[in-house]
Parts: sequence; structure tokens; C-alpha cells
Amino acid sequence: MRRYRYLLLNVFAETHFAGNPLAVFPDAEGLPDDRMQILAQQLNLSETTFVTPSTTADAAVRIFTPGYELPFAGHPTLGTASVVARRLGRETLTLAMPAGIVPVRVEGEIATLTAQPPRPRPAAPAADIAAALGLPPQAVSATPRWLNTGTEQLVVPLADATAVSACRPDRAAFEAIATNAVGVAQALVWAWDGDRIVARFFWVQHGAIGEDYGTGSACANLGGWWLDQHQPLPLAATLIQGQGIDRLAHLRLTVANDGTIQVGGRVVVIGEGEIIVPA
Repeated sequence: MRRYRYLLLNVFAETHFAGNPLAVFPDAEGLPDDRMQILAQQLNLSETTFVTPSTTADAAVRIFTPGYELPFAGHPTLGTASVVARRLGRETLTLAMPAGIVPVRVEGEIATLTAQPPRPRPAAPAADIAAALGLPPQAVSATPRWLNTGTEQLVVPLADATAVSACRPDRAAFEAIATNAVGVAQALVWAWDGDRIVARFFWVQHGAIGEDYGTGSACANLGGWWLDQHQPLPLAATLIQGQGIDRLAHLRLTVANDGTIQVGGRVVVIGEGEIIVPA
């Protein structure tokens, strides 16, 4: 038997019990892939990360949902970087992930990642996307696009916050228009609400539509959409997510004049534990 310590964190958390939960195993060397997957299933959070040594970065990180591995995800990157930064006693570090090397800066409780350059591609017609979301055609206010800054997701601009709240995706139709190149159906819907952005993130899990608390990868992809659509630069905005599931996350998105996309937020450690793993 081996014992593995883990930390529980909330990411994008303006208050202690807010944002997106995460479990981090800071010393996961020796854990095979199937054990990582079982532990993620056992903890049953949206993501669990496993940290091991790296020869190309300050640490290597694997990200698992209860059902599969992700090449990159935002809140696991920020939460894990906060743990590694405290261990190293540094503010800047790099994490090696299947999607590539991700730079992160950690200043106190605020962690900020720099996303990979976005890779866009066309999406389904706007009217079809609106119908799949349970909205009238005019609710989609600009061109939806597929974006990939580490994980490919559909980014859908909506007319206003009311349209964001009104989304009621139909699972079959949603899968038809929002399934990415690796077979996962997921989409970010968003709109301006004054000087902030309100958003919801949907994906299919266990045969049903799920909604995420705070999705850093989708926030980075929104930055990619901003560039793809030649919107004014620089951009600095707070994205509020989680209204539909009564748990708010606050994500900080910046897009610099040179096209650099950064996503950040507050990381709070809320607990720790130990799991016994059979040999």
C-alpha cells in the first residue's frame, strides 16, 4: 500500500466556497495512468491533477475528469501552479502538459496562465447552434467559431445576458453541433453585461448536459475568438460564470496588443487529505 496526499482547492473563487473545485496530488510519481483515472473517479470532481517531475518544465501535470484525461484545462492549471509555486518558492513557473508547455505566474492568491496561440475553425450555422441551445436565431449575435488554445471548444456569442440565462440545450442537437475533434461535446455561450462578461459552459457527461462552474480553457478560447474576429485590442475583462448552477466563478481575461491571451483568478486552499492506493 502507498499513501498519496492531495489538496482541495477552489479556483476562480472570490469567496472561500466559490469558483471551481479541484483536487491536486502534488507527489504522484509512480502512479500509473489507470490509478490516476480511478482516483479522479473516486473524488468525483470535475478535474483532478497529478504532479510528477519533468525534464522540460518545472513540473509535469496530468489532468483527469472522472471519465477521461484532458490535454489542458484552465482551472486545473492555475490551481496546480499555485501548489507547485509555493513548493518552489517562486512566482513564475512552467507546467508540462499533453497540450504543451504552459507558463504561469502566481502572485499571492492570484494565478495567471498564458495560453497557447489560438487555432480557429468554422462552426455550424448560427441558426442551427441557436436551435440546439433552445434559443431563437436572433439570440446569436455574431459568428460562432471553434477555438483551440489547448482544448477545442465551440464559442458562441449571444445578444445579451438574458439570452445566456435562457439557454436550455437539447442533448442530441447539442452533440450534433458541439462535438469537437476528439469526440467531446462542449460549448461556451457568452455576452456582455455592462463592462463584464457573463457566460455559461455546457458539455455532455454521463449521457446528459452538464454545466461547469468556471472554465479557464473556454475563457482562453474566448480570447482566441476575440482575435479571430478582429475585435479591438487590448481587452481586459472579468468573466462571471456559474449563475445557472448557483456558484459563481470570476475569471480574468486579457488579450494584449500582440495577441497574447492570459487567464487568471484567485486560488484558495480549502482542505487536504490522504488516499491509500494498493500496490
